[in-house]
Amino acid sequence: MFHVKHTFMVENLTHCPLCNHSDFLIFLESKDCFLSQELFIIQECKGCGFRFTNPRPTESSMESYYQSEDYISHDSDKGGLIPALYKLARHCTIRAKYRIVRKYSNSQTILDIGCGTGEFLHYCQQRGMNCQGVETAEKARAIARHTKTLAVDSDFLTKKEQSAHYDCITLWHALEHIHRLDETMNKIKNELQRDGVLIIALPNCNSFDARHYGKYWAAYDLPRHIFHFTKDTVEFLATKHEMTCQKIIPMKLDAFYISLLSEKYKYGSQNWIRALRSGLRSNLKSGKPEFGHSSQIYLLKNKIS
Repeated sequence: MFHVKHTFMVENLTHCPLCNHSDFLIFLESKDCFLSQELFIIQECKGCGFRFTNPRPTESSMESYYQSEDYISHDSDKGGLIPALYKLARHCTIRAKYRIVRKYSNSQTILDIGCGTGEFLHYCQQRGMNCQGVETAEKARAIARHTKTLAVDSDFLTKKEQSAHYDCITLWHALEHIHRLDETMNKIKNELQRDGVLIIALPNCNSFDARHYGKYWAAYDLPRHIFHFTKDTVEFLATKHEMTCQKIIPMKLDAFYISLLSEKYKYGSQNWIRALRSGLRSNLKSGKPEFGHSSQIYLLKNKIS
């Protein structure tokens, strides 16, 4: 077992953020392979099976874990092979995201929480949608505001509340970063129109590639990811907040991208053949109920009585 020692401010959760149960087991011990190399623990709730980083950096101290020139999700101009692949995948997925929004919602007004540098919202805005974003990272927020002319707030929970305002609210790989889970879901519920749709994209830590790479699975992304969801725990979260999960859509490209990063974390170098094989196996095994895809998009709607 790792001896976990941290120099930053931490908080230790004594109750499950999902079901409030107080009995946990250690699911996995790993390190921040991306930046600090510090050690972390993922615990699993014995009550509902939810997995979460515990202890975790406090909300105020988390910013330092994003301070890297290689944190490509917030750097639209970074060069190199992995950033180039990321940008290529992003270009493909932006259009796919837009099609999902248009297909499953009557979207004229959209809020994207964790919008990064605003590429997705800019794409929507160019097609006539009324767009607003939220992004905590100052650099990314500035790019979205000044180069994409988007309205972007710095914090969702403190921004002016607009009751039943949005046709669609999206979190593309953002919910796993957010400390105040219930507060965020409650505010989303209040700002989403009665027949609106909440779209959440998340890594799936039950996927084949997650099991294959174990503690080296890049989508654990400790400690930036403080929550580690599965299909069952997303559905639990939806029910808790009086919503229903109406559809799950796979993100098949993620299996290959995450496998490539995981190869580097596990072996110290990127092995394209092994990564391709792992990503392919993950997608092929995704139909089995114990697996699912490496990343999945969940479409949630309010329960209407």
